[in-house]
Amino acid sequence: MLKLLIPVDGSPCAMLAVRHALELVGHGLKARFVLVNVQEPANLYEVMVAHDPVVLQQVSEAAAQDLMLPAQELLQAAGQQVETVSAASGNVVPALLEAIEVHGCHGVIMGSHGAGGFKAAVLGSVSAEMASSAPVPVTLVKPAEAEAD
Repeated sequence: MLKLLIPVDGSPCAMLAVRHALELVGHGLKARFVLVNVQEPANLYEVMVAHDPVVLQQVSEAAAQDLMLPAQELLQAAGQQVETVSAASGNVVPALLEAIEVHGCHGVIMGSHGAGGFKAAVLGSVSAEMASSAPVPVTLVKPAEAEAD
């Protein structure tokens, strides 16, 4: 059975990826899913206010679980096997690549925010970087034109 990673950031595009995964299951794909969320590192203000790295970690993990909950509930309601992973905070792509390796994933299904042209060239794109860096196939789920704006 395939094990597929679905990065979830709370965006509508991430939920499109989850729905696409369920569509594939509806067409006969046998898979298990790993939902992963990568939190941004704490900023200086948060570090100064919290004073405790354990508290910052707990807040980060709670935020990740909250962002993954709708995707987890959707997959579970469809009878799918799901595990959730709160990746350590940090750079998104390296964290996702590590999750692929650690969890033995065979592929990735992820939303694409549709960033293109100058914006993608200057800012980079997590989805584009994953497509070029991941050691497994990456399926990018793009929103319909009306949803992208």
